[in-house]
Amino acid sequence: MKAPASYVAGLGRGASGFTTRSDIGPAREAAADEVADPGKEARGEELEANPDAFQDPENETGLFAGMVYEADDEEADRIYEAVDAKIDERRKTRREAREKEEEEKFRASRPTIQSQFADLKRGLADMTDDQWESLPEVNNLVGNRAKKSKFEGRSFAVPDSIVLGSAGQNALETSLDAEQMANGLETPATDMKDFAEIGQARGAMLKIKLEQMASGDSASGSSTIDPKGYLTGLQSQVLKTDAEIGDIKRARALLQSLIKTNPKHAPGWVAAAWLENVAGKSVQARKIIAQGCEHCSKNEDVWIAASELNIAENAKVILANAVQELPQSVRVWMRAVELEQEPKAKKRVLRKALEYIPASVKLWKETVKLEENPDDARILLARAVEVIPHSQELWLALARLETPDRARQVLNKARRTIPTSHEIWIAAGRLQEQEGNHEQVDAIITNAVSQLAKNGAILSREQWLGEAEKAESQGSVITSQAILKATLHIDVDDDDRQDVWLEDAQSMESKGLYGSARAVYAYALNVFPQKQAIWRKAAELEKAHGTREALLALLDRAVASVPNAEVLWLMSAKESWLADDVPASRATLGRAFAANPESEGIWLAAIKLEAENGQIEAARQLMTRARDVAGSERIWIKSATFDRQHTTPEATLATVKLGLSRYPTSAKLHMMHGQLLLAQSPPNTSGAREAFAAGVKKCPTAPALWIMSSRLEEQVGVRIKARALLEKARSHNSKNEDLSRLRNDKESIATLTHPGARTGAIGPMAAFIVAAIFQGTISIHNLVQDRRSPLLPTPPSENSASHHITERNLKRTLREWEHRLMVLEAKVRGLKLAKSKGLDACWAGPVRSLRTIRKAREESRWVTERLRRALDWCRAQDVQKGGYGLITKSRSSPKRPSHTATPPALFELPYPLPIALPPSDYKLTVVRPQIECPPLYSSELLEGEKALCRTAIERTDSLESLESDEE
Repeated sequence: MKAPASYVAGLGRGASGFTTRSDIGPAREAAADEVADPGKEARGEELEANPDAFQDPENETGLFAGMVYEADDEEADRIYEAVDAKIDERRKTRREAREKEEEEKFRASRPTIQSQFADLKRGLADMTDDQWESLPEVNNLVGNRAKKSKFEGRSFAVPDSIVLGSAGQNALETSLDAEQMANGLETPATDMKDFAEIGQARGAMLKIKLEQMASGDSASGSSTIDPKGYLTGLQSQVLKTDAEIGDIKRARALLQSLIKTNPKHAPGWVAAAWLENVAGKSVQARKIIAQGCEHCSKNEDVWIAASELNIAENAKVILANAVQELPQSVRVWMRAVELEQEPKAKKRVLRKALEYIPASVKLWKETVKLEENPDDARILLARAVEVIPHSQELWLALARLETPDRARQVLNKARRTIPTSHEIWIAAGRLQEQEGNHEQVDAIITNAVSQLAKNGAILSREQWLGEAEKAESQGSVITSQAILKATLHIDVDDDDRQDVWLEDAQSMESKGLYGSARAVYAYALNVFPQKQAIWRKAAELEKAHGTREALLALLDRAVASVPNAEVLWLMSAKESWLADDVPASRATLGRAFAANPESEGIWLAAIKLEAENGQIEAARQLMTRARDVAGSERIWIKSATFDRQHTTPEATLATVKLGLSRYPTSAKLHMMHGQLLLAQSPPNTSGAREAFAAGVKKCPTAPALWIMSSRLEEQVGVRIKARALLEKARSHNSKNEDLSRLRNDKESIATLTHPGARTGAIGPMAAFIVAAIFQGTISIHNLVQDRRSPLLPTPPSENSASHHITERNLKRTLREWEHRLMVLEAKVRGLKLAKSKGLDACWAGPVRSLRTIRKAREESRWVTERLRRALDWCRAQDVQKGGYGLITKSRSSPKRPSHTATPPALFELPYPLPIALPPSDYKLTVVRPQIECPPLYSSELLEGEKALCRTAIERTDSLESLESDEE
């Protein structure tokens, strides 16, 4: 194998410095730079830098170096960059897929250490604490590779000087030297020479002092130690569990690793400091956050955390340093303001902050809040709006401090400066409302909506409603109403205006915003002045939350707008009457008579008004006039009742007979006729019986009339007739609960049929017999009609006689499917409407069931279409029904009519004919196979069709469950 170029033998072993002939070799050309560079690098030689190595190939060297970079050059570069980006985007998917595939191949061939030990790392989760403790330390695994000391294993002799020095190190000196003996009285000796006794004596003295402190001062009797407070302090200490301590240790290790690897990460320093503070190590926390301030001096969170972790005095020093590093940080300045206690000091800090950050709205607001003098605050705000002209908060605050004239000027200037602010327009409207210029409020708000739209600041309808509610909650009712008048029509369809506005009014009424609700009703009435429902809602609002004067004024406007509304006239008259203004109520009813001359409600209200005020004669005259003008059934009944209370029975009876001549089908007049005859002395029983008999004949659907007639017969002792009347009443009113209850009541039926237990047992038995006869008659009728209906042909089979189809069965099945289709169509329309309005459910059910109902509708439509075609085919054959002689099965009976062929449309339906499920059941039960042969009515075919139907039902259920999961 040939050695590479510039190869030097032995260079790796350090054998460089001599050259042999074999190394020089024959003369040859110098290697290229690409080949020679590795050889130079291997020999440790310095590589020469090639100035053209990184030259842009598109830029010719030195050709355009002195040219000016113009706009055309920039545009060309931008076009080329866009082309390159487009080409890169076109090949991005394939390139990313290729790179991903290459990376996967590289990782498969050269896996990382982390992936190689991934299974072992997962196994660490199953290790116990004992296994963790048994792991050896790293130092123990070094083994013999560690360098051993050259003196290890060698011993040396200890010098005598060290031995002698150690011997006298702990010895006690028991003699005095000559200097000490010179004046021995200065150091009197004691008998205690044992240092152990000296220590015991010191302990005894400490015990005595502690006992004295615990027992208190003998003179004052007070103690300098508070046992209860000491115990309370012990109880207030939070003891951390082992789990919490372990969490703190793990978090400490993670955060230490974070701040060591990335010391410029400010959140890591803050988190590490607060962790130590939570662990109770305040000193360590301050130390860590101080280091964080050094590494992240441009982050305000670190400085603020440092100020919070230190005491107030140190925090001020820290924030002073922070301001030097971050003079534009509003948070740092606000933190410095919080640390100050005196208002003057706070003002001083804020003004210093405004020197550095004059465009901070927050600083200006805090400065203004600290000012107690309104004039000083006004001066500050004036300066603030000069510095920050686009802050609407400062403009509004300045307007609130100014006089009305000056405030108007300020708001006009603010409006010109910030043309897209709706709050300034609303503030101008509120200012006019406070001055009493209510007419200008509407003009200002209307102009505001148009101007904001021109400047592109278009608010939604919900935002305007929110501003109106906010204005009324702040006491500006006129401004709120002006906002509603100008914006209620926004984003509302013409067809939904009435419903939407009524919902808005009810919503505001529920929130207690009655002024806004009145404004909504007023706007709706201006648009729909003929809507009686809106007038009634507005009147109910005024009645519940307004004054009587406002209610009467509203009702006057209502009856003027809708003169044919009988209810509004009656409400107006009633409110006047409740206000003890009878003349006004009479006047209202008089105008109502002129507008509605034939209104029975107005006539009866006038009669009641006169009767309640003791004007009986006037009430009688009004009643007579009402009978002549209106003359409705209700007026005749009320007239008879009035005469019964205020006139003689003969006059009342004459009124009743006259009313019956006009309204012979009035059940109440018939009952009053019978009652008046029974009230005579002596009772006219025969006349009452005739009156009740005529009543039940004219009004067979009046259960009360039947009951009164039965009671009359019961009273005179004709119980059989009373029972017959009740039975007849039940036949005419089968769904009436009162008659059914009377029929089953022991005190009515059993009492009527009393004499003897045998007679009492006949009643229920007779009812059972009648019901059985009725059911039998219906069954016989159906059987006769089925036998008369033409028969559809069936192939010959052993069970063909028991499985046949007639035209009548076909028509009944078609009716059932048509009913199911009609209901499903209505449900689909209802769900579509609910979905278009964004609702989740409606009367037809949840919107998510729309797909299932559509499938059931398509199935019903498919089956109905084929049944209808089959029935039309049968009608086209014009096969007549059979005679009644078909009922008997004798040999002399005529032959049953039948068709010559099977309707082709029935070939597409499964057999037997599918039964329509209830409209509330959306299961698909009809399989739609293409059948090429007529139906075979055999037991095998029936079982096969049943199995096919069951399979289809199960498949449909599974599909529905999958669809519901997807939804």
